Amino acid sequence: MTEALQAKPLRAGRLGLAFSAGLVFAAGLVLSGMTQPLKVLGFLDITAITKGPFPGLWDPTLAFVMGGAVCVTLLAFAWTQKLATAPLFANQYHEPAVNQIDMPLVGGAALFGAGWGLAGYCPGPALASALLSVDALIFTGAMLLGMLICKTFLSKRAKIAS
Repeated sequence: MTEALQAKPLRAGRLGLAFSAGLVFAAGLVLSGMTQPLKVLGFLDITAITKGPFPGLWDPTLAFVMGGAVCVTLLAFAWTQKLATAPLFANQYHEPAVNQIDMPLVGGAALFGAGWGLAGYCPGPALASALLSVDALIFTGAMLLGMLICKTFLSKRAKIAS
């Protein structure tokens, strides 16, 4: 069998796995309420604790969603390399090349937090909601435009530096 014929099922497997993972992720976002900006903003507004009996108007349910996601992720990272010597659809596991905190990471985190706090959307829920609401579609368009501007700026900056 030629390499081209072997590569097609491998590519199809990767795409199928990516699509399935995205579908499960989107379903989880919808079920947990993360696609509802008011629920997110209700969680981020910790001053709402003082409004009424505890927990007031503050919505702590997102903390449980995030806690569950962190637990699943920690287990997956801890067990993955112990259970399989190599990934199913790649030759090796890929780890990030940069493992330090730098200004692009801090700046990106600040922009992410500001966008999440102001709009109630982060990229995953915005994409999951983009076809369901106009505000999510606008947010997604603005996010993609911002990504394009950032990529263009960084590539021009790299050309100037070299």
